[in-house]
Amino acid sequence: MLRVDENLTTEAVVIVIEDDASIAAALKELIESVGLRVRLYGSGSAFLDAPIPDAASCLVLDVRLPEMSGIKVQEELSRAGRHVPIVFISGYADVVMAVRAMKAGAVDFLTKPFQSQDLLDAVFAGLERDSARRKMQQWQSTLREHYESLSAREQQVIAKVVAGKLNKQIAADLRLSEVTVKVHRANAMRKMRATSLADLVKMLEHFDSGTAPGRQTQ
Repeated sequence: MLRVDENLTTEAVVIVIEDDASIAAALKELIESVGLRVRLYGSGSAFLDAPIPDAASCLVLDVRLPEMSGIKVQEELSRAGRHVPIVFISGYADVVMAVRAMKAGAVDFLTKPFQSQDLLDAVFAGLERDSARRKMQQWQSTLREHYESLSAREQQVIAKVVAGKLNKQIAADLRLSEVTVKVHRANAMRKMRATSLADLVKMLEHFDSGTAPGRQTQ
């Protein structure tokens, strides 16, 4: 059984999409019994038309929904760039569908009747995954704000710093004095909240591929 972060249980939301009202009610009761909030939807389209909660979330999704299958919901979420971990539930042991769902990133694929603890473990695994993703996005957003506070020259200097160049090499490349390079470097480190060169390199590596400051042309 997973160890549960108490902060996660108070803030997280579990979204259940199930057209059978009795099954939906049972799932809601089970999930709420461990302190989680639950939102119920009777169809995939109803869920897709609604905003995703601004909190760590996990989707418990019946594979064989009428109108729009669970796999289709997963595909639509992926196409729209909406990232919500999914725990699939199914009344049928469909290996092909299970493999397809898992390859597309599902947390788990449970066949009814499943153990209550198996579902809860899968749900918490999904919530932990989404919480980590949200924290990483927030960190990257903060890093970008810090980076954009740098002057153009400071950006040039740290791009060369993380590329492994020495201060005297940077000075020659940018036609600056070595003292000026040291000043720009120190200012950039302070604005980025970097405590060391290794820290700065790690920060810049976490920008989105293709838009990292270190990749820009000089």
